[in-house]
Amino acid sequence: MTVSVFAEVTPGFSFHYRRLAERVIGAALEAERFPYEAEVSLTLTDNPSIQEINREMRGIDAPTDVLSFPMLHWAAPADYSAMDGQWEESVNPDTGEVLLGDIVLSVDRVRAQAGEYGHSEKREYAFLITHSMLHLMGYDHMEPEEAAVMEERQRVILDGLDISR
Repeated sequence: MTVSVFAEVTPGFSFHYRRLAERVIGAALEAERFPYEAEVSLTLTDNPSIQEINREMRGIDAPTDVLSFPMLHWAAPADYSAMDGQWEESVNPDTGEVLLGDIVLSVDRVRAQAGEYGHSEKREYAFLITHSMLHLMGYDHMEPEEAAVMEERQRVILDGLDISR
């Protein structure tokens, strides 16, 4: 597994943000039984930068907490049979790892939401990465049934890491 972390801003967290990102991403891959070695990119940025990306990519002119950019198209969440038709364009030829996708996270929103929800920045950071990893593996939350499944998967992954509210 390769996790590339790009800090466009100085996070200033009280925890080791690179190590925690690797732990969370690894736990999500394991919990979802991802059968390949994976490559994930995580960019840490601020509200103005994520707002610009949100505007360009989604047509929403507002900052958000996290954006997920999956490299693969799934027929169903965690249905890895779709890899069969996407293998050539989905694998880094230098490493043999599946290019799962990119996560862009607002450090400003991590801080704000931790305060709003009454838990630690570490928990919020881990939650947002977990949430994005599930998007990279085909999960969504547009319908209530999908949201319930995704929320349960998030809970299982974070509980497995002993990261609670």
